[in-house]
Amino acid sequence: MDFDYLRKLFAYNHWANREVVAALRAVPGPPSRSVRLMTHVLGAELLWLNRLLPNQKPPEVWPEMTLPEATQFAEQMPPAWEKYLKELRSEGLSRAVTYRNSKGEQWTNTVEDILMHVVIHSAYHRGQIATDMRANGLVPAYTDFIHGVRLRLVTE
Repeated sequence: MDFDYLRKLFAYNHWANREVVAALRAVPGPPSRSVRLMTHVLGAELLWLNRLLPNQKPPEVWPEMTLPEATQFAEQMPPAWEKYLKELRSEGLSRAVTYRNSKGEQWTNTVEDILMHVVIHSAYHRGQIATDMRANGLVPAYTDFIHGVRLRLVTE
């Protein structure tokens, strides 16, 4: 995997998360399901980062957070991921990581697969948030990857 492209995918992920948080903050009383999904996106990102780092305690995958707390958390994640990606070397992408999932099952995946999962998992749940917001008569954030690239909102 090309490191520049990997960084671009994470730049997209962070931009899209900020867009969704901003869209939720822009409406009075945002749907609780949407807020819950967004806090899950952020909690899962931290969970995976902690699985990649040595000796880190796994956080909750469905953390209880208010929208202001999620906003602050969304701003803390990009520097943490940027630091990890900056220190990662190409040989590290194939490193096997063994962890326990939320059901207590033990699994092993490569760093490369985990990094791709983080981006795809977040996009999946942002899609659920968009659907939930529309179902509640609200306008969701437009977070398509190509949109961010076209407008140069997503850069490496």
